[in-house]
Amino acid sequence: MLVSLVLLSLGVLAAVVAPRLVSRAPWPEREPIVALWVWQCVVAAVLLSFTLSMTFSAAAAWQLVRGHVFAPAPHGVMEAYALGNDEAWPAVLAVLLACGGLWTLAMLTREIRDARARRAARRAELLVRAPLLPGETPASGDRLVVLEGERADAWWLPGPAARLVITTAALRRLKGRQLDAVLAHEQGHARARHDWLLHCSSALANGFPQLPVFAAFRDEMHRLVELAADDVASKRFGRLTIALALVELNEDRGVFGPCPAPDAHLPQRVNRLLAATPRLPAVHRLRLTAAAALVPVVPVAVAFVPALRALG
Repeated sequence: MLVSLVLLSLGVLAAVVAPRLVSRAPWPEREPIVALWVWQCVVAAVLLSFTLSMTFSAAAAWQLVRGHVFAPAPHGVMEAYALGNDEAWPAVLAVLLACGGLWTLAMLTREIRDARARRAARRAELLVRAPLLPGETPASGDRLVVLEGERADAWWLPGPAARLVITTAALRRLKGRQLDAVLAHEQGHARARHDWLLHCSSALANGFPQLPVFAAFRDEMHRLVELAADDVASKRFGRLTIALALVELNEDRGVFGPCPAPDAHLPQRVNRLLAATPRLPAVHRLRLTAAAALVPVVPVAVAFVPALRALG
């Protein structure tokens, strides 16, 4: 039963310490794609720790669960976990963690349902403002939609029939290759499926607002996906081009004034692009990626320690 407590403590420790370590690191601004991977690995490690702790707690509390969990294990492995006891707290812990898992699934389901509803509403509005041409169908593939509008804007509408939407005001304001850079930015979101990252992070943060790791995960996902898409566009069209395009699209919204609007991260994005800070060396990026991949392995290794000792 000790392994269940160790896994629970490991999950709590990762949930408290990891957000501070990653947020204070100086390199995520330079490598947003690597930072996205690190955050996903940290959250996966937290969820995996809680899931394994729930499994071993349930195995200690109920013989039926114990039989299913250790059915494929060699003889003597189950005894190494010392699960047989008459205490009530393993059952309480297993039920609490199971409720947390069901709540997480419910929050993710609600987030996906709400996102689909929002997409359907925006798609219906889009069809009203930009009707399909003769011969076109809603599922005719990716298409660029130009909307008449006085506000410069461009966005990607994900879904089975994805749409890249841009307003006529944006077409008037963007010069030269700035339009291509904006389109590359939005296509970077689509190719990396950033919408799924945002849905998952929002579901966890809304479901467990008391856990700092999930709130930090949501906030960092919203910031890092934009930096990653900026980098995708800058690789093709240059940092200056995408920086000027961001300024042209947003300068009328008050985000660059002395009292920034809610989109206050835009000045930081523009300054980052103009600063042109070099990327980390390839070896450093590889080390960070490999180290992050090992984080979810830690709870799995802890779970198998008694079994390995028994077999050894």
